[in-house]
Amino acid sequence: MFATLRGTRLYFDIDGAGLVPDGGAMRQRPVAMLVHGGPGGDHTGFKPSMSPLAERMQLVYFDHRGHGRSDPADPATYTLDENVEDMEALRRHLGLGPIVSIGTSYGGMVAMAHAARYPDAVSHLLLIVTAAHGGFIPRAQQILQERGTAMQRRVCEMLWDGGFRTADEMRRYYDVMGPLYARRHDPVAAEVGRHRATYAPEPLNRAFGPAGFLRFFDLRGELGRITAPTLILAGRHDWICPPEFSEEIHRLIPGSDLRVFEESSHSIRVDEPQAMLDAMVGFVVYRR
Repeated sequence: MFATLRGTRLYFDIDGAGLVPDGGAMRQRPVAMLVHGGPGGDHTGFKPSMSPLAERMQLVYFDHRGHGRSDPADPATYTLDENVEDMEALRRHLGLGPIVSIGTSYGGMVAMAHAARYPDAVSHLLLIVTAAHGGFIPRAQQILQERGTAMQRRVCEMLWDGGFRTADEMRRYYDVMGPLYARRHDPVAAEVGRHRATYAPEPLNRAFGPAGFLRFFDLRGELGRITAPTLILAGRHDWICPPEFSEEIHRLIPGSDLRVFEESSHSIRVDEPQAMLDAMVGFVVYRR
């Protein structure tokens, strides 16, 4: 499905019923918008790992502009600020009230900024393996020098240089980096996921390259505006958004909850999938 808004066309998909029978009445389930990471990836990485959430919420997946099945747009608009405005425009387009906002990695940055700028639009905020400012990049470079192999350090030069030219080069990057992203990395399953995904080099380069917007963004001054109950999930062994950045977010969002998954890296949904889902559902169902 597509929504035409803000000069482009976004792809979105729905999983689960919004209105369900409950005895002699019909009950409205919470609606969750899932915000994918990258940049340069798409929403398909959430499927099927997040699908069990549809037993308790109606899920809305979408691809950022210029990503996945969404239409290309002016590359100058491949920015965090534009993604935030697209997310809010899609929420309104779908006629949704306050949403459960679930953002992973770069998607967490978008979800964080959205919740700060549109506090009445978010009922619950779930931030998974993310960071609030560009300091995560030099820290990731330091961790890579400490933990990475020579090949991993080499392939990351394309990330830091903004040098990806093709989707296949991005797939090669994730192939080499897989064991750092997930402690329970399964090469066969990861390859299947890579071939399902649609990769877009231009947004990734514009985010991480030498003049990339992720090197300079800083949401810390906005986090005090977030009013939604907030759950922050971090992986103890995360190399690219290490837990110190989640701890910082926890300090800056009033009343937030933090959980660090001790056996996880950046891909908690690979390393500790059931524990992650249990934490998310419990928070949305029981935290008001």
